Amino acid sequence: MTLGFHAPLPPAPSGVADYAAALLEELRALGEVKVNTGGGDVCLYHLGNNALHREIYRRALARPGVVALHDAVLHHFLLGELDRAAYMEEFAFNYGEWSRGLAAELWEERRRSAQDPRYFQYPMLRRVAEAARAVVVHNPAAARMVAAHAPSARIVEIPHLFRPPAAVPESQASRWRQRHGIPPGAFLFGVFGHLRETKRLLPVLRTFAQLRATGAHAALLVAGEFVSQDLERAARPLLAGPGILRLGYLAERQFWLAASAVDACINLRSPAAGETSGILIRMMGIGKPVLVTAGEETARLPEDACLRVPAGLAEEPALADYMMWLCESRVAAREIGRRAAAHIATHHAPSLAARRYWELLCEYAG
Repeated sequence: MTLGFHAPLPPAPSGVADYAAALLEELRALGEVKVNTGGGDVCLYHLGNNALHREIYRRALARPGVVALHDAVLHHFLLGELDRAAYMEEFAFNYGEWSRGLAAELWEERRRSAQDPRYFQYPMLRRVAEAARAVVVHNPAAARMVAAHAPSARIVEIPHLFRPPAAVPESQASRWRQRHGIPPGAFLFGVFGHLRETKRLLPVLRTFAQLRATGAHAALLVAGEFVSQDLERAARPLLAGPGILRLGYLAERQFWLAASAVDACINLRSPAAGETSGILIRMMGIGKPVLVTAGEETARLPEDACLRVPAGLAEEPALADYMMWLCESRVAAREIGRRAAAHIATHHAPSLAARRYWELLCEYAG
């Protein structure tokens, strides 16, 4: 079988690109792969919720194959791709003619789409899910969304893969902390990736300020580029608070160095978009305790291998309790990280994911 493989790839600053590169390496060990061309006996299309996937989305409709859905909400992608008339047609195609009034309202208020829950409640998946010969998802939330839009679609859940990095010596991580002014012995929390409203950065910053006010020996790294100017303006005064280290986008080597230097990762998502965070899987894979938003997206993670934070009104109190507990219970924090690494090594190995993809794709070859 010759596989047509369609995905953004590094150096595109995208978690999907990193995932695709790791999967591509494994798939090439199983057979011939043609990348981002028209060839192949069957095509695998990697789709996410941003403009990097514009051409891939079109190819997936023109020549149906297997779709790997990295974000189960494509609403924001389509808002960026369509004009008003086309958007309303697409919304009606997904949710019925009676939904046109809501579509007009959502179009007019689209500046709020990054944080308004309504845009996450309407994933707009029907067209690509019905066209696909099979849809690969990474978690039960995404599977549920696809099934709601295309009841006859074949849905296959394959865990998000983790490719272990080269080990970072403890001495290098220590020097990194010293170089960036992290006080000796401080418990360092880390927030990584594109900074948008759904990452819950403002609640994290408010909670961290409260934690510092108690006298806790803690620091916070915020690493990544802002996607939202509104969020950047709102976060700016909080980011200037004591104990916070602000870095921009981290290239691969610098990311792993910073990841090794933190003691825990905060990886919240609300409203969620049916995605499995690549940063979450990476941080768990290297043995870091991770605070995650409770929900279907994280349902496959063992209860003793992460810390689940409820969405909604209980979010900040729960986050505060967990952060204080981690600062005071470092042995327990390391044990959670150890269990996280064991789970990821068992269920998220690249070779296992590639084999499942290959077997699925072989069913549709030719």
